[in-house]
Amino acid sequence: KSQEVRTRFINHFSLPIRKTLEEKGFEFEMKGRPKSIYSIWNKMNKKGIPFEEVYDLFAVRIIIDSKPENEKSDCWQVYSIVTDFYQPNIERLRDWISAPKANGYESLHTTVMSPTGKWVEVQIRTKRMDEIAEMGFAAHWKYKEGSVESQYDKWIKQIRELIENNDANALDLVDDFKLDLFSDEIYVYTPEGEMKNLPIGASALDFAFAVHSEIGAHCIGAKVNNKLVPLSIALKSGDQVEILTSKNQKPKEDWLNFVKTHRAKSKIKSSLKEEKRELAIIGKAMLEKEFKRLDISHQNISLKELKKHFKAPSSLDLYFKIATEEIKLNQLRDFEVKHGSLRFKRTIPNRLKNYFERKKAPKTEKKEEILVIGDNMEKLDYSLANCCNPIPGDEVFGFITVAEGIKIHKVSCPNAVQLMSNYAYRVIKARWIEKDKMDFLTGLKIIGIDNVGIVN
Repeated sequence: KSQEVRTRFINHFSLPIRKTLEEKGFEFEMKGRPKSIYSIWNKMNKKGIPFEEVYDLFAVRIIIDSKPENEKSDCWQVYSIVTDFYQPNIERLRDWISAPKANGYESLHTTVMSPTGKWVEVQIRTKRMDEIAEMGFAAHWKYKEGSVESQYDKWIKQIRELIENNDANALDLVDDFKLDLFSDEIYVYTPEGEMKNLPIGASALDFAFAVHSEIGAHCIGAKVNNKLVPLSIALKSGDQVEILTSKNQKPKEDWLNFVKTHRAKSKIKSSLKEEKRELAIIGKAMLEKEFKRLDISHQNISLKELKKHFKAPSSLDLYFKIATEEIKLNQLRDFEVKHGSLRFKRTIPNRLKNYFERKKAPKTEKKEEILVIGDNMEKLDYSLANCCNPIPGDEVFGFITVAEGIKIHKVSCPNAVQLMSNYAYRVIKARWIEKDKMDFLTGLKIIGIDNVGIVN
């Protein structure tokens, strides 16, 4: 239908509502608009729904002038007037006045059936709500009163936490910002009835960190609607969640695999790093004690060779491996001090050991010739990740693993976002050296019709 016909339909639909609001003495503004063809297509494409499930082809917004203390009752009174004329779709009722979105959006939405059989979305809000919806929290200061923490204050606090506690890369910050503030939400309750807003897909552990960071850190389990559930369970709107804690519990690295909110991720990473630093202090003391036992002065010694030998990217990682006994102190006997640094002893047994290790190791000469790694673009030992099998020409990055040295991944690897987000400090640059000709292994996917002899 033409835009003119659809606009005429909106005006006809609004007429009885407008008349009744005037009779009831409301000061209001009424806006109506038919959804554009492009907007309809965009919504169908984005949400993956058929045309029949687009309920806001036509929309009317009613903005009333109301005192703050009367806002909720006035909006519901307008809702009653609308539904006196038109039958509502109960499943399409959205009450964001009683439970505002995390970004502060407040409004009452309903979808009603017109006399001609068309669905119309009706949005009901006050002037204050409309200004915040249109201009964001910049409009909040116009209405801020009293000392009670408002939705705005909670939002600002959330933004501050995102920025102050972010110790990963910019990609991580932006992803978490979008997830926490612009995703669809669920509304979950504490046993005392306090409501918490969380993004869809949030786990019981996300809820625990939303209540308090200490509760999240010591969480051992949860009860959802009085049933014991794992921490990884995805919550639904209306769930009542009770968190079980233990003073002996500590955040675990695998928690990062299922938490969704930035708050939870940030607190877990911070706790894990603090624990690693504490263990590294112990590891450093153990190393110094062993140096003393071996009569090695460690004051001005470079640990570069030691880190390289044990594949530790930093001194912190080296000390951590010693504390966790991944590196045994008796292995230091194979080192000696030369020119102010620890070096692998050039003894006959060690030379033989290195010789046979090189003989056993797969030949990687070609790899070293075609890829450079790190900020200085050096030729270092690496291996290609099996999860994405990068080939020359692909955009790649290096990832320093705990036990297998540097692994090369495609930027488009399914694991790339997780690695960059959770372990940004272990990601290094990598690029291919331009060559006219090079040999490499790759995988081929062949699709055909199932028939006798297809593999031949």
